[in-house]
Amino acid sequence: MTPLEDKAAGCVAGAAVGDALGGATEGWTPEQIVARYGGPVEGIVPPYHADWRNARPIAPYHKGDGHITDDTLMTHALIRVYRKVRDHLDAYAAADHLVPELMGERVWIPELEAEALPLQRIFLAEKWLVARLHYGHADPREAGVGNIVNCGAAMYMAPVGIVNAGDPDGAYAEAVDFAGAHQSSYGREAAGVMAAAVAEAMRPGATADSVVGVCLRLAKDGTRAAIEAVCERARELGHWEGSFAALREAVRPYDTVADTYRDQGLGARRPSRLHSIEELPLALAFLVIAKGGYRDTVLGGVNYGRDADSIASMGGAIAGALGGLSCVPAEWVEQVAAASRTDIVSPGLAVAAVAREVHERDLRRRRAHEQAFARLVAE
Repeated sequence: MTPLEDKAAGCVAGAAVGDALGGATEGWTPEQIVARYGGPVEGIVPPYHADWRNARPIAPYHKGDGHITDDTLMTHALIRVYRKVRDHLDAYAAADHLVPELMGERVWIPELEAEALPLQRIFLAEKWLVARLHYGHADPREAGVGNIVNCGAAMYMAPVGIVNAGDPDGAYAEAVDFAGAHQSSYGREAAGVMAAAVAEAMRPGATADSVVGVCLRLAKDGTRAAIEAVCERARELGHWEGSFAALREAVRPYDTVADTYRDQGLGARRPSRLHSIEELPLALAFLVIAKGGYRDTVLGGVNYGRDADSIASMGGAIAGALGGLSCVPAEWVEQVAAASRTDIVSPGLAVAAVAREVHERDLRRRRAHEQAFARLVAE
């Protein structure tokens, strides 16, 4: 296995494992998580509600028990798009390829315990892609305007970072373009920064600090401010246990989602240059606390609660890209794959193959440009 394949497999499998572990704790507070499970969550656990089929607001989704959620469903759908296009993506690729994946390709959905269309599981912010692009015929470059501003685009942007491995600037630009079909404002910005974080993590010799440095260099407005504030606080902390109050305090000024996570005010999830999604800064914070280590990056997100599956999935993608497949606990990979009835390693290898092809095309395009420019400046 080449380093590219190893890091790509670690990234995609690491994201899926974080997603599955965090699904059980999504929406709850750290205190509620400890009370329900008798202490911090250290691996795969049952659903928060034993009667998950009827418990509100979880029903009808079977979260927990190692089941991947919509974060991984969307990530795998994007990888299938890359396998079809085999080149860089833009907003039109979302309309031409991602929407048909969501509407027409049946997959096993663990939370529904059934084979179904991804459209039947994804959240409203992702259903927006279908409503605006398929039914509304919106310009793909502008279709994200008006959607809920949340982590919906950022949560599945890791493959963009893999395709642009070692080129965070390229990853940022591609993700911002592609995500224009899905999100606007700081939701779109977070998608670009998340892709850049993975692209840097894919670079040989990258570290947690270099990933955060790239994010701070590229991020704009409230997203940059939130990452800076939260990661500064994270550097003062030695472990994710005991960190949650301090990290929440650091991100609170930038987050529009209330401390009472399910009780939203009128200002929540609206466009703003002053705000940020919570999930990406927190994922980076746990990465910093864990010094790039996979297990503690993910467990920090899982036990933080709130949007735990997305925090742990983003953190898991970045840490998995830093450390490669071997850094993701093998027992977790096996358990999540079996419980979810989903191969979570092969998609990473598939997108690594696409990344090689795209890089070869990029080299040819660059050489053609260099030759054309050389002729322009020749005397």
